Amino acid sequence: MDIEPVDHAPRQAFPWALLRQRWEDLTFLHWAVDPETVAPLLPAGTHPDTLDDVSYVGLIGFRMVGLGFGRGPGVPYFGTFAETNVRLYSVDDTGRRAVVFRSLDASRLVPVLVARATLRLPYLWSRMRLDRDGDRLTYRCRRRWPGPAGTTSRLAVRVGEPIADPTPLEHFVTARWGLHTRAYGRTLHLPNWHPRWPLHRAELLHLDDELVVAAGLPAPVGPPVSVLYSPGVGVRFGAPVPARRPG
Repeated sequence: MDIEPVDHAPRQAFPWALLRQRWEDLTFLHWAVDPETVAPLLPAGTHPDTLDDVSYVGLIGFRMVGLGFGRGPGVPYFGTFAETNVRLYSVDDTGRRAVVFRSLDASRLVPVLVARATLRLPYLWSRMRLDRDGDRLTYRCRRRWPGPAGTTSRLAVRVGEPIADPTPLEHFVTARWGLHTRAYGRTLHLPNWHPRWPLHRAELLHLDDELVVAAGLPAPVGPPVSVLYSPGVGVRFGAPVPARRPG
C-alpha cells in the first residue's frame, strides 16, 4: 500500500465544500503511544499511522467559529462554540492519512446531536470555557451528556514564538487532511482543506485531564512530547467517501 506523504500545504482535493468553519485558538498536546495499543480503537479498514514506528494521542482544545453548510453563512449561535477533542492518527486501505476522534466535547447541544446522528462522530455535550489573559490560554471542560457525566479537563498554556520550520513530528500531528469514522456499517473518510497552519511554540502551565482515559486510552505517562499553539485557520470539508478500496 502506498501511503500519501505528510503534506503541510496540499491543494484542495474535493470540488465543493459540504461544511465551512473556522478553528481558532488551538492548543495541541501530544503523547507518544505504541501503535498496538491504539490499533483496536480504530475503525475497520484503518491502521495506526506512525512516525518512526511510533503513533500519537492528541488532546486538542480550540474554538469553533462560524460553522455553516456549503457556501452559506455560519449558523448563528449554534455555529460557534468551544470544543476539546481526543484523537488518534490513522491511515486507510487506500493510503489516506487522517485522524480518528475518540471523543469531541462541545458546548452546544444541537451540533452534538447533528454530528452524532449523521456521521456517528463521538460528540458529547459539555460545559466549556476558553479564557485568554495576554499570552496565557486556559481551556475548561465538564461533561454533561452522554456519560460519564462530570468528566473534566483543564489545561493552561503560554503562547510562545512562531515556528518558522516545523519538525517532522509537528507536521505529522497537524498536517491532517481528513477524518475516519464508522457510520452505517461503513468506514468513511471525510476530507478537509485549510491553509498551512501558523504554528507557535507553547509552554504547558497546567494539565488536569480525564478525557484521554475516558476515551478508552491509557493515562498519559509524563509530560506531552509536543505542545503547540495556532491562532487558527479557515476550514472546508468535502463529502465523505468510503475508506476501503472496492472489491
